[in-house]
Amino acid sequence: MDFKDYYAVLGVSESASSEEIKKAYRKLARKYHPDVSKEADAADKFKDVGEAYEVLKDPEKRAEYDQLRKYGARGDGSFEPPPGWESASGFGGGGYTHADARQFSDFFEEVFGGGRRGGGFAGGFGGAGASMRMRGEDIHARLALFLEEVYNGCEKQVSFAVHEPDAQGRMRARQKTLKVKIPPGMREGQHIRLKGQGAPGIGGGENGDLFIEVELAPHPLFSVEGRDVLLTVPVSPWEAALGATITVPTLNSKVNVKVPKGSSTGRKLRLKGKGLPGKHPGDQIVTLQVTVPEEHSDKAEALYRELAEAEKNFNPRSKLHV
Repeated sequence: MDFKDYYAVLGVSESASSEEIKKAYRKLARKYHPDVSKEADAADKFKDVGEAYEVLKDPEKRAEYDQLRKYGARGDGSFEPPPGWESASGFGGGGYTHADARQFSDFFEEVFGGGRRGGGFAGGFGGAGASMRMRGEDIHARLALFLEEVYNGCEKQVSFAVHEPDAQGRMRARQKTLKVKIPPGMREGQHIRLKGQGAPGIGGGENGDLFIEVELAPHPLFSVEGRDVLLTVPVSPWEAALGATITVPTLNSKVNVKVPKGSSTGRKLRLKGKGLPGKHPGDQIVTLQVTVPEEHSDKAEALYRELAEAEKNFNPRSKLHV
């Protein structure tokens, strides 16, 4: 079935006001009226203009048509109603009969006139006043959280735009703000679904849902891998060589960690259960980084020379075969 672009028929934009639509209709109706026009196809054009005006003049029908125009029109000019679509307006209460609907195009009768009797959409298309409706759009939003907020859980405000018809049937964006409870342990990319908080349905159809995707703001100390929290900790050469107990931060406290004797840069220490909470909590992985002071005292340099002499048989590059 071919799609009818009623805005193009009247020569107006999809954001045109009711007054602009009425003005365009009157101008074209006079131009193509069969009693006045000498054009061969005047009768057909007059009918097209009347059909377009019949839909666009009514806010409810126009709102339905805008949804169908957005989701049902195909690139090749054909039309297929989106799954689950049902018209709420009909023509039973608008001063038009079912016979009047059949005076217009197949597209008009199919969509608004009840032409699909017993068809495949929920609610049926059994008559001119059939109760038909369309579900609202799902809305997708993103929410950036600090790692501490993800660890502990929090309550945040989320603002997003929903599109809904105004009194003239034009789709307008409205800003909506909700308080959302974030459970502890949410991972980046996970979604929270708020049922019925999306765009409003058409003709009594149910509202869409709101899906919130969690993002993690960069942290100055920690990074995350799955449920594990990663932290790089500097240690001195003597702490790495002799072993030591050092204090490291976690997301909710500070803990003492033993650095094994003879540790090197890149050695990993696992703090069990100190990662993100959940049914199976993650761990905190501490990676050691041996750090040498930028400046040394004379005594320290002398000790390094003594150490170099005592360990002269140690070659850290032996595996490079140089």
